[in-house]
Amino acid sequence: MLKVAKFGGSSVAGAEQFKKVKAIVEADSDRRIIVVSAAGKRSKEDHKITDLLYLCNAHRTYGVSCEDILSQIEARFREIRDELGLSYDIEAAFAALRQKMDRGMSVDELVSRGEFFTAQLMAEYLGRPFVDAADCVFFGMDGQLDREKTYAAIDAAFREKGPFVLPGFYGRIPTGRPKLMPRGGGDITGALAAAAVNADVYENWTDVSGILMADPRIVKDPKPIAEMTYGELRELAFMGASVLQEDSILPVREKGIALNIRNTNEPDDPGTMIRERIEGGEEEDRFITGIAGRKGFMVLTVTKHNMEQSTALGQALAILDQYRVRAEHITLGLDSFAFVISQAALGDGVFDLIADIKKTCLPDDVDLKDGLALVASVGRKMTFRPGVSGRLFKAIGEAGVNIRTIAQGADELAIVIGVEEEDYETAIRVMYDGFAG
Repeated sequence: MLKVAKFGGSSVAGAEQFKKVKAIVEADSDRRIIVVSAAGKRSKEDHKITDLLYLCNAHRTYGVSCEDILSQIEARFREIRDELGLSYDIEAAFAALRQKMDRGMSVDELVSRGEFFTAQLMAEYLGRPFVDAADCVFFGMDGQLDREKTYAAIDAAFREKGPFVLPGFYGRIPTGRPKLMPRGGGDITGALAAAAVNADVYENWTDVSGILMADPRIVKDPKPIAEMTYGELRELAFMGASVLQEDSILPVREKGIALNIRNTNEPDDPGTMIRERIEGGEEEDRFITGIAGRKGFMVLTVTKHNMEQSTALGQALAILDQYRVRAEHITLGLDSFAFVISQAALGDGVFDLIADIKKTCLPDDVDLKDGLALVASVGRKMTFRPGVSGRLFKAIGEAGVNIRTIAQGADELAIVIGVEEEDYETAIRVMYDGFAG
């Protein structure tokens, strides 16, 4: 079996965390490629190395010395090196960094040094070669990732060097200059590495034992999800659950690689295993996989007597497209239709949107109601259990929560209800207690 293991910033925040990573890597020889983020926070009061480097760049932009911040960053790396008894010359590396900053350095190159130095230390500590992401993660001049070239380079490095350590979050453009990925880009690098070598499992090590069934800020001690499908993961992420971003899932999903989210601080916890398909399993009786939701929506209802529905609906959707706003859900009536749309996506443009709909569709009425929250119950097994919707609506009604909208995806992975924002947390707790508690 072949595994790629990515360790997030909290997993490499200090020397003690480095020791945990080493124990995890050495416990399983299948963990061949190790991807690391920049050192993260050691405590709530601490700062991420990435944030400090961005702060350095802000100082430079306004002509203010960033030496105090840079010295703080250097001290963090020096402390890790000294506590672990490593030999990496941090002092020389930072002297060279200062010289390059004086000559002029892009923000992408400066911020990428967080991952670069963390990976250098981790490579020495694990006794594995360091492979620079700038040598195997490639972007075109348009800023788009060149996946095929990246896959080939990572695979070639693995064949040549064997197990190695790779920094996440950055690559390079054709001119040779480093380019950063979006925040959370280390997860993308890990997924790319797993896809490049056709790994059996991509392990993403963080500070939580997998994905929880609901937001722990709303539901007390929600149960963990032992296994789920990529489709369920995408539904939960879309509805606001704190899971991996889409770009960090796509490479492994396309290759049929299982994704395992694990806890560096609790390495014996199995975490959450995510696959394209799951047959049976220990959660066979739990047909709700997870519950998630988001606030900040509104309902736009268009009414017209004897409406030529397909024509009017098409016109209204075209207008939404002009405003670059997506309809989260659409409900249809005989003489009306309604869109659920994001308030933030439209902003003050809602009044112009309504004016354009009135001008184009010539409706009898256009009604707008805001303050809507969407809550989704997600589960691949809901389709095969009669009475799920009835049980859900009954529980919500008994809690005194008014359901304003109802929608179900074509793949029947999720039932989504719209409630008043003031009822948002109540709805989540009722759904959790009714189906998972």
